[in-house]
Amino acid sequence: MRVQVAIIGSGPSGLLLGQLLGKAGIETVIVDRSSREHILGRVRAGVLEEGTVALMNRAGVAARMQAEGLPHDGFSLAFDGRDHRIDLFGLTSGKRVMVYGQTELTRDLIGQREADGHPTIYEASNVTPHDFDGTTPYLTYDKDGKTHRIDCDFIAGCDGFHGVSRKAVPEKAIRTVEKVYPFGWLGILSEVPPVSDELIYANHARGFALCSMRSRTRSRYYIQCALDEKIENWSDARFWDELRRRLPAHHAEAMVTGPSFEKSIAPLRSFVAEPMRFGRLFLVGDAAHIVPPTGAKGLNLAASDVHYLFNALLEHYHDRSNAGIDAYSVRVLARVWKAVRFSWWMTTMLHRFPEAGDFEQKIQEAELDYLTHSRAAETVLAENYVGLPY
Repeated sequence: MRVQVAIIGSGPSGLLLGQLLGKAGIETVIVDRSSREHILGRVRAGVLEEGTVALMNRAGVAARMQAEGLPHDGFSLAFDGRDHRIDLFGLTSGKRVMVYGQTELTRDLIGQREADGHPTIYEASNVTPHDFDGTTPYLTYDKDGKTHRIDCDFIAGCDGFHGVSRKAVPEKAIRTVEKVYPFGWLGILSEVPPVSDELIYANHARGFALCSMRSRTRSRYYIQCALDEKIENWSDARFWDELRRRLPAHHAEAMVTGPSFEKSIAPLRSFVAEPMRFGRLFLVGDAAHIVPPTGAKGLNLAASDVHYLFNALLEHYHDRSNAGIDAYSVRVLARVWKAVRFSWWMTTMLHRFPEAGDFEQKIQEAELDYLTHSRAAETVLAENYVGLPY
């Protein structure tokens, strides 16, 4: 097989890149080690920046999102037993975010790719990129007892933090920076109406909490927990009790509870790999960077990578210019680091750190007090939350 762009990974970034390229007449194939069912069963993020929504529109797969997604004009910071609303729409001259589950976004992209007849190879093992430092890169993979080869012009590594793309880069050619946070998030999904029409980020002496949703009837809730916590120690009843303790009384009293159908613990980390281009191999999304979920930037950063790479490849094929390709890593990383900074700041402002003393606690309280009494500070938070421009 020969295509112009071979994409490793059929998560949102790989699918979105493939859809955009396909609409532009650029041939792609997507190769993934997982099954289609596994990919559609993964539960992930659900807050989309305006830039991500615009890319879905450009890709021609936004109809269901626009019909079923929940536009949000703000969110609440809860601390000291009270709420403070961040007016995203007012502070950013009319910008907002869209709540639409990553699983649903992935389903839309897979459905459209299949309808358009673009190939995706699932359950491929030993996927390996070759010769990307030259002019004739290719992929190999094993399936059905045979080794297959895909020749291409470029390889897009959209295969996540544990994927093969970053690992294929020579160790001396890449630099990684990482911060591991001393806590995790215990999260549940439940078929109950959300406690609020907008997200609530809560700072409490017992730890951080987040009230989010995937629809008007499906809620996604999180509480900060120790890294050594075990899922089996958390019954639904214990989770609901702990969540209520961390919220202002009027939210705790209004909360509707029910059985969870998904429960997990996720560690928090910041991670960046530099650069993000190696000859004809490009890293995209989680293959190159991870952020804590506090600022809702993970999926959105992957989408912004796709924006830059798609436009670079479009420039290469349609305008016969490599300017965008040559600038890809620098452009992407400039935006990545701003998002890493924002996610770190939100995380440090809202979580309780086990090693923090009185000084650190007072600084956190002063930060929240200043933020909620300064329109300038609120504006900084709002413009980062809705997404910095590409």
